[in-house]
Order: sequence, then C-alpha cells, then structure tokens
Amino acid sequence: MASAFTAAALLLLVVLLPPSAAQPGFISLDCGGARDHTDAIGIQWTSDATFVSGGQTAQLLVQNGLQSQQFATVRYFPADNRKYCYTMNVRNRTRYLVRATFLYGNFDNSNVYPKFDISLGASPWSTIVVDDATTPVVEEAIILAAAPTLSVCLSNASTGQPFISTLELRQFNGSLYYTTDETRFFLALSARINFGAESNDSVRYPDDPFDRIWESDSVRRANYLVDVAPGTERISTTKPIFVSINEEPPEKVMQTAVVGQDGSLNYRLDLEGFPANAWGVSYFAEIEDLAPNETRKFKLEVPGMPALSKPTVDVEENAQGKYRLYEPGYTNLSLPFVFSFGFRKTNDSSKGPILNALEIYKYVQITMGSQDASIMASMVSRYSEAGWAQEGGDPCLPASWSWVQCSSEDAPRVFSITLSGKNITGSIPVELTKLSGLVELRLDGNSFSGQIPDFSACRNLQYIHLENNQLTGELPPSLGDLPNLKELYVQNNKLSGQVPKSLFKRSIILNFSGNSDLHIVNKGISHTILIVCVVIGAIVLLSAAFGCYFFTCRRKKKPHEDTVVIAAPAKKLGSYFSEVATESAHRFSLSEIEVATDKFERSIGSGGFGIVYYGKLADGREIAVKLLTNDSYQGIREFLNEVTLLSRIHHRHLVTFLGYSQQDGKNILVYEFMHNGTLKEHLRGASEEKITSWLKRLEIAEDAAKGLCSASLANPYLYSEYGQLDTMFLNVKWQKNRYRVSPHRMLPNNHP
Repeated sequence: MASAFTAAALLLLVVLLPPSAAQPGFISLDCGGARDHTDAIGIQWTSDATFVSGGQTAQLLVQNGLQSQQFATVRYFPADNRKYCYTMNVRNRTRYLVRATFLYGNFDNSNVYPKFDISLGASPWSTIVVDDATTPVVEEAIILAAAPTLSVCLSNASTGQPFISTLELRQFNGSLYYTTDETRFFLALSARINFGAESNDSVRYPDDPFDRIWESDSVRRANYLVDVAPGTERISTTKPIFVSINEEPPEKVMQTAVVGQDGSLNYRLDLEGFPANAWGVSYFAEIEDLAPNETRKFKLEVPGMPALSKPTVDVEENAQGKYRLYEPGYTNLSLPFVFSFGFRKTNDSSKGPILNALEIYKYVQITMGSQDASIMASMVSRYSEAGWAQEGGDPCLPASWSWVQCSSEDAPRVFSITLSGKNITGSIPVELTKLSGLVELRLDGNSFSGQIPDFSACRNLQYIHLENNQLTGELPPSLGDLPNLKELYVQNNKLSGQVPKSLFKRSIILNFSGNSDLHIVNKGISHTILIVCVVIGAIVLLSAAFGCYFFTCRRKKKPHEDTVVIAAPAKKLGSYFSEVATESAHRFSLSEIEVATDKFERSIGSGGFGIVYYGKLADGREIAVKLLTNDSYQGIREFLNEVTLLSRIHHRHLVTFLGYSQQDGKNILVYEFMHNGTLKEHLRGASEEKITSWLKRLEIAEDAAKGLCSASLANPYLYSEYGQLDTMFLNVKWQKNRYRVSPHRMLPNNHP
C-alpha cells in the first residue's frame, strides 16, 4: 500500500448535473440509449449522451435473456491511443458504488470479442475481457470521492473496440464500507453472495436501498461456490431481521441462510485479480428458533491460515439476540486466487454452522495522476461547452488528452499544450502560467484578447506561439528571462509598446510583425561588442584589400566574360543609415509583402538575420522573404549592406535580389525563390537526392567567387567590401585543378 493519494487521482473535468430521479444519490446511464426510461424495478435510466464526449451508438445484434431496455444498445469508441471518459458529479468525501456493465451482443457484426481497460480517473480499475456475446461482464467498485467529479474511462483496446452498456453510481451513507486506507485504495468487488437464496434471482433495489446486487448462491458456473459440504441445507424466515441503521446488508438477504446439518459448511471459488489484499466480511443472523438447550457455535477455517480459526462465533450471543445481524470480518487480509473456506461447529455446539451472506473486495491502489491535474481541471472548467474541454479524466493518465502531451514520470507533468485554431475567446487562462513543466505552448489562430500573462514560473518553456489572436498591451519583459526560450511568435495581434531588449540577448526566433504599435528601441550596442566588431572588421578588410590587389594586378584588369551589371554608382554606407535609397532597388509596399506571404504564414528557414517566408507575387513569381528580427545597430547595418550591394549585383551565379521593404518598423528583403533546396543541404547531403560531389562543390565555390569578385572590380566600394574574395577565387581554382590531377592525394578516403 504505497504512494499517497491526492485529490487529482479521481479528477474529472466536465461538470454535469445528474438527472432528477426518484432515487437520491443515483445516476443510471443507458449507454447508447436515445431516451430516458424507467425499468421494471423502478430505476430511472438516463441517456448517456451528455455525460461523455465522443463515441458512437449501436444496437445489439445478438440478444440474451436480459429484456431490459438499457441492455439493447451500447456506446463504443475507436481503438486508438486515447481514453474516453464518463464524468459524473459527486459529493466530496462521500463513498460511492460504481458499477459498469458490458454486454457485447456482436454490436459491430464482427464476432471479435473486445478486450480493453477501464479506470477510475487516473487509477486502473480492471481489464474487460469478453468471451461470450450474450453474457454481460459486470465490474463494481466502492470509492471515496476526493473531488467534485468522478470519472470512468475506457482505453487501451488490444482487440475489438471499447464499449459500454450501462454505467451506475450509487451514494452510500455514513460509515458504510469505511476503511482506514480509503484515501490510498478503493475496493473492487470480487464476491457478494446471498446464501440460502430461494431462486437464481439476485437481490437488489428496492430491497437494497443502495442497489447492491446480491448474487444467489444457486447460480451455477465454473469455479463458483463448488466443493459444497454434504448436509448443507437452505433455511429461510419471513420474520423481520434487525440489520442496523446502515442497512448492511438488506433484510431480504438476511432472511435466508445455509446451515451445515452435518457440522460443517465448505465452499471454493476463484477470486479474479488475486492473490491480493482483501476486505472480507461474513454476515450471520440466527433465523431458527432454537430450544433452550440448543447452541450454535463454530469457527472459520481457511487452509494455510490457522490464525483465522481462533475466534469462536456464537451468533445469538454476538448479535445480542435472535433475528439480529452479526458481521465479523477482516478489513485487510491476504487471499489467494483459489479461495477455499469453511465453518466447523465446536465440540460444545449442538447445531451446525450458519451463513447468510458474504462480501469480498480487492484493494486497488489509487494512482496519484498528473501533478497538474487540478490546474488543468480549473482551466477547462472555463470552457465547459467546448468539445476539446470535455475529454474527461486525468489530463495524462491512463492516456493524455488529445491536445496535451505529458512526461513519462509516475506522477506526470504536462509539457505540451496545442490548442491552435479552437475558436477560443477571452483572456489567456492564468492556469497556464502555473504549469511548471510546460515546454511548448501553442495558442495560435484563436481570438484571445487582453494582455499576455506572466510566464516567469514556467522556466522550461521553449516554444510559445500566440500569433493570429487579438492580444493587446505590451510584451512582458519576463519572457526574455525564460532561460530556455527558443521561439516566440506573437505576430498579427494588437500589441503595443516596446519589444523588451532581453529578447535580443540570445538567439531566440522572434516574430512580432503585424503589431503596428509594437516597436524596437535602438540604444546602440555595448562597447565590448563594438570594439570586437571593429577589430575583426579591420583585419578582414586589410586581408581582403591585399588579396584583391594581388588578383587585379595579375589579371591586369582584363574584361571578363562574367562581369556583373552595375545598376548605379555605389554610395557610402553611412548615407543609408536613415533610409535606403529607392533608386538602387525596387521597393515593395508592406501590403504587397503581406498579401504575397499570406501574412507571413509559411516559414521556410531562419538565420542570424531573421526568419525567411515563402511568398507568391501577384504576377505569379515565387519569392523568398527575409524579415529582419534583429533591430540592433548591427542588424540595421546588415540590412542596409544587403540592399545597397545586392541591388547593384546581377550575375548568373548569384541568387536574384528583387527588392526590399521598409515600412511600419519592418525591414524586409525579397529574393527569388529557389525550388531545389538550400546550398547547405546540397553541401551537407541532407538526403540522397541532394548529395553533391566534391568537384561540384568546388565549382559552386568558384562560380560564387567569380560573381562577387567581378562585382568588386567594377565598383570601389564593393571592392573594399568583397576584395578578399579574389584571394578565395584563386585558392578555389588551384584546389579544383589539383583535385582533377590527383584527387586521391588531395582528399583522404574518409573525407566527407
């Protein structure tokens, strides 16, 4: 009896009021039934449609002896990796009997007997194994409600499809079935027997006010109440039996009994799910009028358990009179699968033993469930009408909700939530900020409004998608303090203010386009970064100047067949810090870009500059759109460099630069779209189709160098920026020729 139970163990998420009924504390669901009805014993049955989300209904194709309307239909569910849960309102800290019945009846016309699991909330209850189309499988449990709702879930089908015929809930009063471990274990019924029954009929409501089903000992089936001792006789009475105020068990059950006229009673039965710890109670009442000199004393005998034989039972004395209930038992007893027991009269007894009824339950451990169950329950309670919020049960166990992913711990945590495009309105639920294990949050494509809450408690968050909503206010600075954040998408909202500088300190993919009032504050860069950039830049430029000078002298400035076309004289970079000159490249409007990219819908890559999106212009041209996400000094400089330089370079070995856009604080570059993947994929061999030979790689490098070096010869400013490529070109040319002469000397066998 291990781990402690928490309220999350039985947590269910959809609050549904039970139907008005003549039996207080009763819920009786006709699974698959189309309408409410009252059966022959007065129990009111309700259609299950509002107590479960999903599933289909079917009529039984093979009937059995059960003529009740509630056994004519079933509700069945897909055989997938999900769970399907019924949810019922309960009274907290109250004990309930839960009964589920499964009558196959070949409802699916397949004659494949189903096998699947059922659970009470997160706690495994039983495996349903159908081996007969016309015999119902019945499971009962007694459990202390630890939350305002209780769930029964079907899942994990190994054959056939999970299905259910009826589901019943019965509320107990007072201390009935109290155990000291009821917060850690529930009781699963193994046997409830009415001894001395006058027929095969069971005793239940209205004779039992709690609708427990007391099975007749006259029923014959394999390994059920066999090895009966000779001299066993049935007796009964019509006199009233005092069974205490708790009605335990009902009077009708206590009015019948078996007696061992030869001095003993023996029985054997199989206990499903055993060996296990058990709760077992025997019920006795003296219903014979004994003479003054007659006595009835006996002892319990269980093979291998001599300690159980020590107490002596004197029913009339123990019960303080005739026709009164006496109920000795063991609330924590280890029993085997094959359970043999008997009663033997003592030497000083004139009458043989008597037995009126017996109950045996198995202790089943309550699973703790998800550590986030109460938080998730609170969240979905806000959306009780939404289909996605009605899956029921624990968010993680025995299977997670369709929009949730959980960790693999014994007490799992929610680490991913995907509620994209669910038409959710209102503010972002504050409960989400309490999920400390959350790694991924996708709420895009809804109608969330209000401000973005503080997610600082979610230290594991890596991916946040809030795009395409109606969020307002500022971006919380705490987002930049999330140590593991990799992606933050908030585009196409109504955010305002300044983007926190902390979001630019790490390589976070940030997209905040489509928020016209959201801006970046430029406050320069740190002295350390600036000094490092200047030193590195100076070294590169000096090396480039030397290399390019050497190369130009060697070529004596002869015309080259690959000379680039210069669109206009170059200008110094400093003159472009405020705005890029419009005469050097085509300037697209922001609206053109948004239409072409469907408001930046499809991301096809990312890098230090920003995110690249796919687009298609009105004239049919396919484009790749770079959206600047770094609005620092260095980021603006890179943007202006690319516009200034690439707008003047046109070469068959360089991707075509089509234009740019500078509007509403967005800096955008537009290129032609290349269909065959990136150069990186071809060089690295991302797939078998994209493996590039070493010679081809050198040719690519040579062609790129040709294009850029030709551009540098034609323009002094380009020369200063790209002159080092002349040296690179010579080196590539030399390596290429060397490879052609002796490739095995240049490249080792294990070279990639």
